Amino acid sequence: MSDDEKDRFYSRLAAIPGVQPMPSIGDWILLQVEKPAEISRKVSRRMRGSEVISVPRNVRGAVRVMVSDPKTNEELLRNLREFVA
Repeated sequence: MSDDEKDRFYSRLAAIPGVQPMPSIGDWILLQVEKPAEISRKVSRRMRGSEVISVPRNVRGAVRVMVSDPKTNEELLRNLREFVA
């Protein structure tokens, strides 16, 4: 994962209504969302075999998403747009 891809992905996440990305370090971005468990479950089902989303234990109203390759990131963005709407 490059810093350029992380910046691009972060900007695209910020453009999704109902998703608020938080400053992050490393390969994961924390997102404030409504119904995090439901969103995580739906995205995980749609993106089988991909560990790109999880619900952090000690953060209410949030999911963590992994910054990956551009193709996987775009698939994750499409799913988030659909399930957050």
